[in-house]
Amino acid sequence: MNLLITHARIASENSPILTEADVLLTDGKIQSIGKGLTAPAGTRVIDAAGRILMPGMFDAHVHFREPGFEAKETIASGAEAAINGGVTGVVMMPNTRPAIDSGTVVGQVLDIAKRTARIPVFTSGCVTKDRHGKDLAGIDGMRNLGVKMLTDDGDTTGDPAVLFRAMQYATELGMFFASHCEVPELAGPRALNEGVMSYRLGIKGSPACAEEIIIDRDIRLAHATGAHIHIQHVSSKIGMETIRWWKQRGDVKVTAEVAPHHLLFTDEDIGDFDTHYKMNPPLRTKADNEALLEGLLDGTFDLIATDHAPHTPFEKSQDFTSAPNGITGLDTALVSLHHYFVATGKFGWDLIVKRYSAEPRRFMGLPAVSIEEGQAVDLILFDPDKETTFTKDFMKSKSQNTPFLDKTLKGSVDLVVLGENILLER
Repeated sequence: MNLLITHARIASENSPILTEADVLLTDGKIQSIGKGLTAPAGTRVIDAAGRILMPGMFDAHVHFREPGFEAKETIASGAEAAINGGVTGVVMMPNTRPAIDSGTVVGQVLDIAKRTARIPVFTSGCVTKDRHGKDLAGIDGMRNLGVKMLTDDGDTTGDPAVLFRAMQYATELGMFFASHCEVPELAGPRALNEGVMSYRLGIKGSPACAEEIIIDRDIRLAHATGAHIHIQHVSSKIGMETIRWWKQRGDVKVTAEVAPHHLLFTDEDIGDFDTHYKMNPPLRTKADNEALLEGLLDGTFDLIATDHAPHTPFEKSQDFTSAPNGITGLDTALVSLHHYFVATGKFGWDLIVKRYSAEPRRFMGLPAVSIEEGQAVDLILFDPDKETTFTKDFMKSKSQNTPFLDKTLKGSVDLVVLGENILLER
């Protein structure tokens, strides 16, 4: 495939300034970049005037539910949701059935991904067998198949002695740990943040300290063992400040992620028991949102990750306490980040490229993608002036448990190209 994209505004992690240029793609490589490029015979030309050309995004925290919960999502449908949102690589979490806790299950998952997904799909592995928090999972068998990240995500590895032992062992194998931070006895029903809204709705809330205690605990364990610890889906101001404090010490390898929904929504959005806003960790307060944005801007958060967590309409139609936690994000993340933050001047495309494309790949030991001559093609074209309405027909995830359902936001993912293949074109 030969493709010439003209008049594109190119976004980079290294500069807030967009550079206008033509980009020639030949045989899966970026052949040349410049102004006034001439298309060789047989080359298709796309005029990208006014649109942003940038590397494909990479989401290091998704739940694709296969094996075991295919009614919610499959690896194939999850990958299509990713493409729909401009994401060209993902890392699955291991809370499937069976859990991804051995080389055998890892092999099965990667085989399904290879056969059914149009983008690279990586997987994490469990810290403990079946995520029960007692016996160590088959760590070496998973490592032999390329697993780098160990996590019992969906739950905390409850016994600190077990996690300590896992860190001592797996760090020597070049693996790292990702932590879902929560004291379950304190978090209660995990329905929503403890505060004004929980009292108003008459539902027992989950206090932020239930998350913050484990953030500090797991970083301390990593400090003691020399492990790399990654803190997942941080939702509170004190949680962010705890991570910042440890980073400033400089004697422990800690990274952290923030999800778009924890930047955008608060517990007040729950309104009349709307389960689309029910997630874990729960939505907290406006002050927490502001602190998380500050942490993203100053680099306390290394990654943006969606925690894409699909559930069926039937499950989400239950009463607020009984409905499962989770929000889908792959279809919506990039457009929502543009609508609420880039279009309003709160941050630029350089931050999105850095935190949702380059750093997530480096985090997984992969080279960052860039729009440069000689690089493999992995890019998206984004129109900031178009609008996207997130109807059920538009979204590719099997589930649409998102507050953005039927809402219209500014921005559109118009083109996704990976290697020699156009994966999406609007």
